[in-house]
Amino acid sequence: MAKRDYYEVLGVARDADEEALKKAYRKLAMQFHPDRNQGNDDAEVKFKEAGEAYEVLKDAEKRAAYDRFGHAAFEGGGGGGQGPFSGGFEDIFEEMFGRFGGGGGRQRAAAGRGSDLRTQIEVTLEEAFGGTKKTIRVPSSVSCDACKGSGAEGGTASASTCGTCQGQGKVRAQQGFFLIERTCPTCNGTGRIIKNPCKVCQGAGRVHRDRNLSVTVPPGVEDGTRIRLAGEGEAGMRGAPSGDLYVDVAVKPHPIFHREGASILVQVPLRMTQAALGGHVEVPTVDGGRAKVTIPAGTRAGEQFRLRGKGFSVLRSAARGDMFVQVAVETPQNLTAKQRELLEQFEAEAAKSGKSSPDSEGFFAKVKEFWDGLAR
Repeated sequence: MAKRDYYEVLGVARDADEEALKKAYRKLAMQFHPDRNQGNDDAEVKFKEAGEAYEVLKDAEKRAAYDRFGHAAFEGGGGGGQGPFSGGFEDIFEEMFGRFGGGGGRQRAAAGRGSDLRTQIEVTLEEAFGGTKKTIRVPSSVSCDACKGSGAEGGTASASTCGTCQGQGKVRAQQGFFLIERTCPTCNGTGRIIKNPCKVCQGAGRVHRDRNLSVTVPPGVEDGTRIRLAGEGEAGMRGAPSGDLYVDVAVKPHPIFHREGASILVQVPLRMTQAALGGHVEVPTVDGGRAKVTIPAGTRAGEQFRLRGKGFSVLRSAARGDMFVQVAVETPQNLTAKQRELLEQFEAEAAKSGKSSPDSEGFFAKVKEFWDGLAR
């Protein structure tokens, strides 16, 4: 099968500059990369084809030869024989790695960066509402005082460039179609070899020690919120940056209040007579205050009354949600003889009037109609 024109493969004009070539190749490489197209032979062919085209056109001499003689310029192994991953992909890899890793020095620093840590604290609903501060004890690695984190005895800078990675902190190896990059096993990614290691930390630049840290929990925090304390994780190797500490907040359940976002729900049990006759009840609010709620006569179980601005604090805001008071009508229990007598009198009167319990009377009327229909 005849090879396609390299400019056509990349989808660029014949006078495209270096930046246009790189942009076109990067787009195709990402689109047809084998990792994204597993089992797709056509994508693999296009991936190799794009790499070969870019390998030739990015090189001024090879491009000039191609423009003059076409594919014939490289017959016999003259030009593109190094393969699609030898130059083009590595350039793109460098560009992407540099963007995310920050280049040589920052790559080395990132390689020895301390580990992130994670812990959990528990707060009450009241503390979550108003905010609080908690002191936590964190077992961690901290910078070695003896060598000031350098890993060298006495804090001296007696370190030499690692001969394995030439100070890059990374080593590369090509395996088939893939360019594999790993942390240098000799220097552990630091790019340096300590000649005279610190006797306290054995050259690591850090030692294990527990620390007490203060965590600020903001008002309005929700259960499961994660707070990040930058640089409070493990100390890095030999002066590399420290990791971060992530604190997961767990909010304890409350015996009275049930929180839903910025809303607070309080379920208030009422005696049957209270719900029937109406009246007033006093309920607590999450900020420690009190609120009076008017209960209309004939209030049904499950009805809610809204108290605006009495709910939970909103994270990073001065606003507050609303509070909802939900009625639960309680059935009388452990009746005295007098109470039973009065209730029996009430039931007799209610049966005569037929208007005291419209829901139950309506339900049983429908049941009667249903049974009557079956009897016909």
